[in-house]
Amino acid sequence: MDPKDQKRYVTVFLLTSGIFLVAFLVSDFLYNVRIAQVAEIEEGINRNILETEIQYALLADAACEEGANSVPLSIEELNTLATKLAYMENSRGIDDPEVVALKKDYSLLEIKDYLLQRERARTCGEKISTVMYFYSNKGDCEECRKMGYVLTDMRDAHDDLHVYSFDYHLGLGAIETLKAIYGLEERLPIVVINRKPYYGFQDREELERLLPELARKPESARAATSTRK
Repeated sequence: MDPKDQKRYVTVFLLTSGIFLVAFLVSDFLYNVRIAQVAEIEEGINRNILETEIQYALLADAACEEGANSVPLSIEELNTLATKLAYMENSRGIDDPEVVALKKDYSLLEIKDYLLQRERARTCGEKISTVMYFYSNKGDCEECRKMGYVLTDMRDAHDDLHVYSFDYHLGLGAIETLKAIYGLEERLPIVVINRKPYYGFQDREELERLLPELARKPESARAATSTRK
């Protein structure tokens, strides 16, 4: 073999090996980053489940004592976790086993928080504004993404609005129970307000009509909320 050809082959081999090595190291680094993100979200969900359990016990003990209604609940944490979970879905895919497991944990946390709100309302006679939103991200619901944007916008505008989002096809027993309780049909998107389901896309004006207590929020409070955004 010509020494020049041999040298060229060796150079090509070394360059190719170097490229593969760099690609492997980058891939390994990105994998470790994704694992760390999953662990962080999972830890946050587990912590919030525990916090919600403790809050439930404290509120039940305090009943409707003065000041009990000022106890901060987990709405901000839920919203933060929802944003992180959406990022995980986009980056790893909706069928990734760890993403699915995290979504199930998050859904259980949402249901626990929903039950806490209802117990609080029953015990103290408070009006709690809640929306249960059922969606699909399998590509079979064109209006679900638009519905999600409207609800996110409303949630950001109203600090006292609790929005609970559930994947209709998640296969979680607790979600199947909710679907049975409200007699839901697979006509997505679905919002449940005051225990009544509404099918199809609902714009913000319609949702605020269904939640009149939000419309009665003072303009000064609305302005303060807009300033904080």
